[in-house]
Amino acid sequence: MVPATFIVQRMPPLLTRRFTLGLLAATAAMPRRALANVAPPRNEFRDSLVKRFTDLGTSGTFVGYKVEDYLIVASDKERSGEGKLPASTFKIPNSLIALETGVVADPDKDVFPWDGVKRSIEAWNKDHTLRSAIAVSAVPVYQEIARRIGQARMQKYVDLFDYGNRDIGGGIDQFWLTGNLRIDPVEQIDFVDRLRRRALPISKRSQDLVADILPVTKVGDSIIRAKSGLLGAERGEPSLGWMVGWAEKGEAHTVFALNMDCPEPRHVAARMTLTQDCLAEIGAI
Repeated sequence: MVPATFIVQRMPPLLTRRFTLGLLAATAAMPRRALANVAPPRNEFRDSLVKRFTDLGTSGTFVGYKVEDYLIVASDKERSGEGKLPASTFKIPNSLIALETGVVADPDKDVFPWDGVKRSIEAWNKDHTLRSAIAVSAVPVYQEIARRIGQARMQKYVDLFDYGNRDIGGGIDQFWLTGNLRIDPVEQIDFVDRLRRRALPISKRSQDLVADILPVTKVGDSIIRAKSGLLGAERGEPSLGWMVGWAEKGEAHTVFALNMDCPEPRHVAARMTLTQDCLAEIGAI
């Protein structure tokens, strides 16, 4: 175990602030006397996680928060705090906002008709519900959802969620793809963990539904609920890949965020495999 003094010295301020706030939120309902027993999160940086990216011939970062252990395991303390465009990982908050505002009433019944524009990703060229759209990461559907939500309501909820830099400039249907929005892996974990705990400042129903429609991957006796992201996917010019979500292994939960440069198709395909490898290394699956 890393000595506590070493942890405090090495923990980036953002990790300290975000996860301290998260722990306080998680324990808010506990009796006051119990708060004294809640330890600050520990954190470790592992070069072996960095090597997983370099072995693939690319660069990236992985951060995992082992909830029950109050342990943060990261590949580095630089890129884990660098803000990037969220790409399709923004489909998580976009879905929440759609449900909360009534733009989508039912994720299985409300249909978004295909606009007839033939796109390179064949799975997008059809009608979709919210559930099917998030499964194939259909950008055009979520762009339409964002237009229906509108600038004012979108800004309201991005602020409520304290999501990344909260800047939705660059177009209501582009700000998470080519616009001004930026979020780093630690902020991704903070946001996703609040969804996992149903602690976002919106209805439990909306949070339950989005947690339910998140794509699920089963690995042995573990379950991974996660959303991918790929900058430039809609243009056929991938550059940066994301994978964010949480893993469930029995009663243990690990919230994670990975991003990586994707200059080649093999890097795009490796996002989930690499995520699973990192999760397995830290004992999360």
